[in-house]
Amino acid sequence: MSEVTIGQPAAAPQPVSPSRQAWRMFRQNHAAVVGLLVLLAILLISAIGPLVYTVPPGEMVWMPLTPPGRSAYLLGTDYLGRDLLAGLINGGRVTIAIGFSAALITLFIGVAVGALAGFFGGWVDTVLMRITEFFQVLPNLLFAMVVVMLFSPTLLNISIAIGVVSWTSAARLTRAEFMRLREMDFVRAERSIGAGNARLIWKVILPNAGPPLIVVAALSTGTAILFEAGLSFLGLSDPNAMSWGRMIGDNRPYILDSSWGVTFPGIAIFLTVLAISLIGDGLNDAFNPKLRQR
Repeated sequence: MSEVTIGQPAAAPQPVSPSRQAWRMFRQNHAAVVGLLVLLAILLISAIGPLVYTVPPGEMVWMPLTPPGRSAYLLGTDYLGRDLLAGLINGGRVTIAIGFSAALITLFIGVAVGALAGFFGGWVDTVLMRITEFFQVLPNLLFAMVVVMLFSPTLLNISIAIGVVSWTSAARLTRAEFMRLREMDFVRAERSIGAGNARLIWKVILPNAGPPLIVVAALSTGTAILFEAGLSFLGLSDPNAMSWGRMIGDNRPYILDSSWGVTFPGIAIFLTVLAISLIGDGLNDAFNPKLRQR
C-alpha cells in the first residue's frame, strides 16, 4: 500500500523564458503570422524559383507587350519581349537583398551613433544629435538620388545610399534606450566591478536594448525596398541586375498601353512590404512587456 504524502507544497511553476513569451505573443497575432508565411513563401520562390523556371529574365523570348495568357508565358512580356514571370522570380532575390543590406547599414550607423550619444551624453550627445538632425531634415529620396548619381548605380551603391539616408530613426531610438538603461542597477553593478565603456555599451546595455531595434530593422527592410523601387522608377537602377523596381522603371513609359508590365512587380513589392510591416507589428507586440503581462 503506497503512502500518500499530505501537506507538501506544490512544485513552483517553471519560469518561462522571455524568448518563449515573445514567440507566444507573436503567434497570437494572426496578421503577423500570415505576414511571416507570405514572406517565407516569397523568399522560397526567389531562392529556388530560378532553378525550376529557367527562362532567362533578360532575354527577349516573345513578341513585346504580349498580354498575360496570350502566349506560353503566363504573365506576358514587357516592352522588349522579356518574360515577366522570369523577371519577377529573379528580381525578387535582388530586391530583397537590397532591402536586407540597406537595413543592416541603417541599423549599423543608427546603433553606433545612438549608443555613443546615449551612453556618454554631454558634448558627445550634442555633436552626434546635431549631425542626426542635419540628416533628418534632408529629403531622403533626393539625397539618395544624389548619392547614386555621384557614383555608379550598382547594387552596393544603392544599398549604401539607402542606408545613409535612413539611419536617423534608429539612432534616436537607440539613444533613448541607452539613456534609460545606463542608470539601471545591473549597469552600475558591471561598472563597479571594473567593466570598461566598450563592454558596458556592446555587452551589457545593447543586448537589453535589442528588442525595439529588431522591430526597427524589420521596418527598415520594407522602407529600403520602397526606396529601391522609387530610385528604379526614376531610372537609377543597376542595368546589370533585374529587380522589381527596375521592372517598374523600364515599363513605366508603357503603363497606359500595357499596364501588366508595372502591375505585377508592383503587386510583388506591395505584398513583400506588407508582410514585413505585419511582422514588424507582431514583433512590436511580442517585445512589449505590458502586453506580455496580460
